[in-house]
Amino acid sequence: MSSETGYFIDWNGNARSVQDAGGNFTVEVDMPSKYVALYSKSGTLMHEATFYRTLEDIAKKGIAAELVPGAHPWGMRNEW
Repeated sequence: MSSETGYFIDWNGNARSVQDAGGNFTVEVDMPSKYVALYSKSGTLMHEATFYRTLEDIAKKGIAAELVPGAHPWGMRNEW
């Protein structure tokens, strides 16, 4: 879990909190570059994203994304 508070967009277009990304991922945030990396338990890089401080920052970029909790599945939509 990251010590930062903020959001990123997952591979299905949902907004997720860096504090509650779900999927048993380890989240790392690089604030200077506004970069989010999600790693599997074995250390494999699984997803890269842009860090957004607020949901309003996401909207300002023209991204319409629903905030989902960590319990929301990470699989492809057709796998749910």
